[in-house]
Amino acid sequence: MSAVPRLVDTHIHLDDLEDPGASLAEAHEAGVLDVIAMGVDGPGSRRVVSMAESMPGVWAAVGHHPLNQTAPDLAALGELAAHPRVVAIGEVGLDHADEHRGPHDAQEAWFDGCCRLALKYGLPVCVHTRDSTEAVYEAVLSHPVLRGVMHYWVLDWTWARRFLDLGFYISFSGVVTRASRQDLREVARAVPADRLLLETDAPWGTPRGRSGPMRPAWMLDTAEVVAAARGLTLAELAELERANASTLFTRLRLA
Repeated sequence: MSAVPRLVDTHIHLDDLEDPGASLAEAHEAGVLDVIAMGVDGPGSRRVVSMAESMPGVWAAVGHHPLNQTAPDLAALGELAAHPRVVAIGEVGLDHADEHRGPHDAQEAWFDGCCRLALKYGLPVCVHTRDSTEAVYEAVLSHPVLRGVMHYWVLDWTWARRFLDLGFYISFSGVVTRASRQDLREVARAVPADRLLLETDAPWGTPRGRSGPMRPAWMLDTAEVVAAARGLTLAELAELERANASTLFTRLRLA
């Protein structure tokens, strides 16, 4: 019987799960031992910090999603960012998809403010991009010492290489398992070993062969596909990913 892997879910919306405690217990049995719960606004950021204080294996990120309708309270996020269980500023970024009604003209200023907050507290950013990748790239480029991860990666190798050249990490979700995404598996194969991360983005990002909202235990599906693409065992990939998470998220204290 093979050993249980030791994976880190580097991006989950834990407060959006129907039963976070049960989901975490199931994930732990599957080998997902630690999760980073994203904040998408002020109240959500406070919730995930509270979860990180009370739930073993839970860490928090505090942030302001670009599809919010109002500006972030950077002072309040800064107070939360000082908490020792907060390991990143996220989820932040830009989103210009037509189906949404966010105040797109304000997103760049919001993202810049969150990047500055990350620099102030020495934290990495967890970056969302959709229909706005060039603008995200320029925003990151304007902060040369900023560290972070491009979450839920679905773009091509050319874009991956550009963000890698800025020192960023690339994180893969359940999308990489889907039959139509051989191109994405090629990107997962090509990303340097020390810049590779995994996530669920639960309750979104359900992998191939599953149905219903994404669960953190199902990150194992993603890990198995990425391991196969890279010619690694699941255990080898898990240890690599765990080491990378510890390197980027320096406040993480993994067992």
